[in-house]
Amino acid sequence: MSLQCSFARHMSGQGFETWILEVRGAGLSTRVSDLKDVEESAHELSNRIESTAKAAAGKESCSDENQATDIVDSSAPASDVSVVGEASAWDESQLVARLTSTFMRLSERLSGFLSEGQSVFMSAKLFDKIAMLVDDTQLYERFNEIRSKLLSLIESRQNSGLVNQIRDLAQRLVNLFDDGQRSVSPPLIDLQERLTATIEDFQKQLDLIVKYDWDFDHYLEEDVPAAIEYVRAQSKPKDGKLFAIGHSMGGILLYAMLSRCAFEGREPSVAAVATLASSVDYTTSDSALKLLIPLANPAEALSVPVVPLGALLAAAFPLSTRPPYVLSWLNDLISSTDMMHPEMLEKLVLNNFCTIPAKLLIQLTTAFREGGLRDRSGKFYYKDHLPRTSVPVLALAGDRDLICPPAAVEDTVKLFPENLVTYKLLGEPDGPHYAHYDLVGGRLAVEQVYPCITEFLSHHDSA
Repeated sequence: MSLQCSFARHMSGQGFETWILEVRGAGLSTRVSDLKDVEESAHELSNRIESTAKAAAGKESCSDENQATDIVDSSAPASDVSVVGEASAWDESQLVARLTSTFMRLSERLSGFLSEGQSVFMSAKLFDKIAMLVDDTQLYERFNEIRSKLLSLIESRQNSGLVNQIRDLAQRLVNLFDDGQRSVSPPLIDLQERLTATIEDFQKQLDLIVKYDWDFDHYLEEDVPAAIEYVRAQSKPKDGKLFAIGHSMGGILLYAMLSRCAFEGREPSVAAVATLASSVDYTTSDSALKLLIPLANPAEALSVPVVPLGALLAAAFPLSTRPPYVLSWLNDLISSTDMMHPEMLEKLVLNNFCTIPAKLLIQLTTAFREGGLRDRSGKFYYKDHLPRTSVPVLALAGDRDLICPPAAVEDTVKLFPENLVTYKLLGEPDGPHYAHYDLVGGRLAVEQVYPCITEFLSHHDSA
C-alpha cells in the first residue's frame, strides 16, 4: 500500500502516534500471547493471505481432466471403512464413538451458543440427513424410534447416565445400518460410507460454530478495551485519553462504546472520536446490507455457521473486473467509478475481508430493525444513550455509499448533542463521488478526507 493510500501512515506523518486495531478473526489478529510470536505469526499470516488471495483470484477453470480426477478421488472409501473384494465392513466402535460424541456436543449446547430450541433444530437437521439414508426401507420405522429417544435425551440434557444412554442408542443406530447392509433387499451396500460422510460433514459444521464463537459484544467488551489499555500503557498520554477513528464496523464499535459509557456513568477513555461510514441504525436507509436480514433467525443462520466473505470476494473478483463483467455490480459496493486505483482495489478485495461468524451476523442484523443495534440480550439499544455522551464526534459519509448511505449516518448524528457533533458529506453532484471504501482508500482521500480528520483531532488535542 503506497503512502497516498495509507491513512495510518498519513496520520503518523502528521505527528500522531498511530495504532491499528484488528479485532479477533480479522486481518493479522492472532491468538498467541508472546509478542515475538505475535510478530512472527503476523508476518507469516500476511504472506499467506497475500499468496492465497492472489491464487484464488487468478485461478482458472478446471480442465475436464482435472474434473475427472476429482470425481475419482471423491469416490474413495471413508476412513472408517475397509474394503475387502466387493464386500465392505466398517469399524463399528469408531462409528459408535463418533455418533456418541456428536450427540453429546449437541446436548451440551455447543458451549452456550445454542438455545434449547436451536439445539433441537440442529439435532433434527442431523437426523433428517441420516433419515435420507434409510428412507423407503423397512428400517425407517426402527430408525424413527431411535431418533425419538435421542432427541428426547438431547432436549432434556439429563446429567445422570446421559453418556451411557446416548452411547447405547448410537450403538443401536449403527446396528440398524449394519442390518440394512445385510438383510434389506436390495442390499444397501454403501450405507456405511454415506453414514460416515454424514457424520463427518455435520461435525465440521459444529466445529465451525464452536471455532467462530464470538459476536459484536465480544469485540466491544473484550477486544476494544484490551487494545485501548495496551495503547495507553505504551503511549502514556498526559490526560490518559486517546483519539479513536473507526471505519464501518469500527465506527459502530466506537458509537457502542460511547453509549455504554454514558449508560454506566463512566468517563470514556477517548478525548474525541471520528467515524467514517458508520451508523447504529439502518432502518430508514436503503442499505445493501439489508441482504443480511434473512440471517436474523438464529436457526436459519446456523445452516451457514460462518460466511467466508474473504474467500467469496476473492473468487468473485475476476468476474467483477474482467470481461464479461458479470459481477461488476460488486465494485459499486466498494468503490465509486475511477475513485480507487486498480491495484488498490485488488489489494482491498483480496486482503481486507475475513470469515464472519453467524453470531456476529445475527447481532448486526438488529441494526436494521426498529430501535437499531442491540446487545446480545436484545434488551439494550445502543442508540438510546448516545444523547448523554460528552465526547466530541466527527461523522463522515460518502455520497454514493450503498452499504452505509448518508441517511443512515445522519440518523445516528442526530442523536448526539448539537454542540458535540460534526457531520460532513463527501462527494459532489457532478463528482467526485465516494463509495464505502473510497473514504479511506480512494484517490482523493488524502486531499479531501484525511485533512478533515486531522484538523478535527488537532482541535480537540489537549495533550
